[in-house]
Amino acid sequence: MFQITILFLYLAAAAAFAMGRFPAYEEHARILTWTGLIAGVAALGMHADILLVFFSPDRIGSLTLSAAVSLVSLQLALIALVGALNPSLRGMSAALLVFASLLALPMHTGAAPTADSSFSMTWQTEVHVLVAMFSYSLLTAGAIVAAFALVQERRLKAGRVLTSSHLFAPLITTERLLYGITTVGFVGLALAVVSGLTFVKDLFAQHLIHKSVFSISALVIFGTLLAGRTFAGWRGRRAIYLYLGGFALLVLAYFGSRFILEQILNRSWG
Repeated sequence: MFQITILFLYLAAAAAFAMGRFPAYEEHARILTWTGLIAGVAALGMHADILLVFFSPDRIGSLTLSAAVSLVSLQLALIALVGALNPSLRGMSAALLVFASLLALPMHTGAAPTADSSFSMTWQTEVHVLVAMFSYSLLTAGAIVAAFALVQERRLKAGRVLTSSHLFAPLITTERLLYGITTVGFVGLALAVVSGLTFVKDLFAQHLIHKSVFSISALVIFGTLLAGRTFAGWRGRRAIYLYLGGFALLVLAYFGSRFILEQILNRSWG
């Protein structure tokens, strides 16, 4: 029941933010904005309350795949609500909330898979898990922003102006947002990789070597993108495709690993 309520509130907030971007609803924009914010904050609070049980010290090491996906959803919603404070970003906020609502669906508070008994979850490892999840969630939001930028870039080159264009912020604003997310996500991912290599005792025994390889590869790609942006002014399709390539590796690194560990090996590790 809570999941359905959260889904409804996220979608209601998304609809309110999207409608407020169209000229036909301009005189109701303020009411729509407040409706979106109230519905979004209510959903966010309920969502966080359900997920809180997974982040107690005795359960964080057994974070399930569904809870991890739902945590990504929670952060997408939070970013969407912060972004909605900028009127030009409310169309993108609506898209983030739609994704958040879909990713929130599989969350549950049932029993988690048995944690690996070959290691104890130290506070350092708990910090690694939290930093990694923060980074993955932020970079997921960046992938949605990158998709928005790609659509905008194609429309500008084609010279098409459609009614749905009201949902998009200026391309330069979208690109700045994307590189801001990339910068923070890169720093977080670097900390997650370093802490993982430092505090995880045996990557081979815990079946995590492939996770590390994919994560480091993604880190290199995001670092290359930031360097290209800083020193060569990279933008447009090349930068967007590079970001999406790094994100694809990150999905394989974390969620691919989690699927194998939980569904095939019946284990869990953050």
